[in-house]
Amino acid sequence: MTDTLFKKIIDREIPADIVYEDDDCLVFKDINPVAPIHLLIIPKKQIEKVADAKLTDKDLLGHLMLVAGNVARDLGVEEAFRLVVNNGSGAQQTVFHLHIHLIAGREFNWPPG
Repeated sequence: MTDTLFKKIIDREIPADIVYEDDDCLVFKDINPVAPIHLLIIPKKQIEKVADAKLTDKDLLGHLMLVAGNVARDLGVEEAFRLVVNNGSGAQQTVFHLHIHLIAGREFNWPPG
């Protein structure tokens, strides 16, 4: 697998506005935000998309969700935020390194996109 933009951010080859990091993941501000708060939560392990995750990744995937809740709480938006995962180019995934968008700070419509 070739290094993605996100791998280069993990490796500090490309700067990012990092808001949280632990041994398993990184959270940083999206450079093209769609809301006042728009963060990307990425695993440090390179997984191209959700459909490529394995059973051995289940703890990591759960960890990403817990981090999303903790970051939302830290930002004071725990009562209204949206998590979005795009899987594949047909779903508008543009960086093929699994990532969760945490979006908050504006009204949301339903159904989404």
